[in-house]
Amino acid sequence: MQHRYCRLRGYNTLYICGTDEYGTATETKALQEKLSCQEICDKYHKHHKDTYDWFDVDFDYFGRTSTDAQTRITQDIFNKLDRNGKTEQQTVTQLYCEKHSSFLADRFVHGICPHCSYDDARGDQCDQCGKLLNATELIQPRCEVDDSVPVIRDSKHIFLNLTDAQEVLEEWVNKSSVEGKWSANSIQITRSWLKEGLKPRCITRDLKWGVQVPKEGFEDKVFYVWFDAPIGYLSITAAYSDNWEQWWKNPDDVELYQFMGKDNVPFHTVLFPSSLIGTGEKYTLLHHLSTTEYLQYENTKFSKSRGIGVFGNNVADSQIPVDVWRYYLLSNRPETADSQFSWTPFILANNSELLANLGNFVNRVMKFTTAKYDSVVPLFNTNDPIEQKLIKEVNALLAQYIENVETCKSLRAGLKILMEISSLGNGYLQENRIDNTLFANNRLRCDVVIGVSLNLAYLVSALAYPYLPRTSESICKQLNAPTRRITDTWNGADIRPGHAIGKVAYLFTKIDDKRGDELRLRYSGSSTGQHQTQQAAAKSGSGAKKNSAASKTAAKIALLTEAPAGVEKTAVIMDLEAEIKAAGEAVRKLKSEKVVGEALQAALAVLVAKKEALTAEVAKATSVSDVQPKVSPTEPKPLESAKKTEKLAPQSTNVVVIEQPSEIGAVEYLWSGYGWIIRD
Repeated sequence: MQHRYCRLRGYNTLYICGTDEYGTATETKALQEKLSCQEICDKYHKHHKDTYDWFDVDFDYFGRTSTDAQTRITQDIFNKLDRNGKTEQQTVTQLYCEKHSSFLADRFVHGICPHCSYDDARGDQCDQCGKLLNATELIQPRCEVDDSVPVIRDSKHIFLNLTDAQEVLEEWVNKSSVEGKWSANSIQITRSWLKEGLKPRCITRDLKWGVQVPKEGFEDKVFYVWFDAPIGYLSITAAYSDNWEQWWKNPDDVELYQFMGKDNVPFHTVLFPSSLIGTGEKYTLLHHLSTTEYLQYENTKFSKSRGIGVFGNNVADSQIPVDVWRYYLLSNRPETADSQFSWTPFILANNSELLANLGNFVNRVMKFTTAKYDSVVPLFNTNDPIEQKLIKEVNALLAQYIENVETCKSLRAGLKILMEISSLGNGYLQENRIDNTLFANNRLRCDVVIGVSLNLAYLVSALAYPYLPRTSESICKQLNAPTRRITDTWNGADIRPGHAIGKVAYLFTKIDDKRGDELRLRYSGSSTGQHQTQQAAAKSGSGAKKNSAASKTAAKIALLTEAPAGVEKTAVIMDLEAEIKAAGEAVRKLKSEKVVGEALQAALAVLVAKKEALTAEVAKATSVSDVQPKVSPTEPKPLESAKKTEKLAPQSTNVVVIEQPSEIGAVEYLWSGYGWIIRD
């Protein structure tokens, strides 16, 4: 959203992102899906781009790291580090899989924990006792890819000497973190690394898929993904514009802003800047860093493997407009502590905030103007005390909005302030009792209220644009006005008397509470929720007669709690039996605690859904299609008047927004939390 704000402030803004396509994860994913590395990259590049497109993440260029530019720039940076004495060589003992001829990254090895004897510990950490491990410490290690027994081999690698770089890096951190106003957790995480003392970091890997190391004796190795992936910011910019060095080697005129989850901080405040500083060249280094905590799902963790949570590549199936998603996620952004995604507040955010506040204000003034003024803005002025008071209040909030978004102090607070300004508009209409009586008995007063309210709606459209671009476009379209700049002050007179507004349309519609229950069940962690939701969707669209017939058929089937004797228990059936047992215990516990109402009903619904799924699985028959029809979003595209950055060199005011490259095969998040911005 930051890039949209910068554009409306008049900054020369470049927004870059792409897929990070090299490394162990790609090779492993290719083996699992029996595709080549290039094919797997092509597949997930499209997945990522489709997801970002649906979310209206408006990149100037969405690239990838498997390019000649990436190879050229990465090797150039390494060669300069190597010539400057910033690298060293060490021998590393690793596990090697002879079956698929590859050294194994720690996370792709499992075995028995040497500390607690847990039999499925990973090569980097035991999930049971929590102790950090080296893969070579595991008892009876196994390859995660093909379950073969790996062997121990030594391999020579290149390390970036961070120990010698610490003094210069620490000086840069002290300066940049203060001037750029890094978020508190960014500073804390970086300082913890510096306090512990930086150690040489291995920057090469024994893989085939990656940027080849341009050094004699290391031709069969590639660069470690966290060495070359951040360089993708440069190479993707180079793929977009031949003037990329005027963005990335221009620290006097360009500032770099970045947004990310806290787990990736050290790679961008230690490893990447150390690499750039070590070349001896004048690179544009990080200026501001905004780091988020984690987003949880319904009081638990998101889990792609267990089907818990709604993820970026399937939110379109919810048939809920994208701006509702953007609003809830941005208003719930985990800026200072972990936050929760929950369906009940998600529905409330649409119904009680977007619809009742923002939607109500804009629709009320637009409908009144259409009905009473034939869609033409009346003569008005802002001289009366009530208008001057409103303008003063709005400008006070506008200043807070700009402070929070401009400095990235709190993007969540900026959205809250936008809603407060909209609420002022509702209060202004209410205070003046805008209705037929006012129009009939005090026309001059009514004219002023309508003229000022239309202008306030225009301001709201501008402030909404970074957060809710389709909503912003709809307001501008209804006002028949171009995208408004975000200015330092508002005078209530941008839209002049005599201007003809456009056709009125609703910004938001109510979402039924039952829809939230359906979605909660669908993403509850098993196939049952999705199956039941698909049944409900199919039934609701099949007509009353089919509904009645389906109900009668279902009534004849006794729901099962376990498969009858003689039925082969597949993995799905056994999982459902275990889930039914757990769901039943949850219901009994609630009843024993005398819990009633929504909580008990939700638990009962889960139990019934799991029983229905088991019954269907055992019977191997269902009268309802398993395919739920999808509805493509029909909201209009963002206004063309907010132009993307042309392929120009930085000029007077410069901002580059760059999303952190997405890891291949990792379309497993609800919302991308990373971004880079550069500005003057």
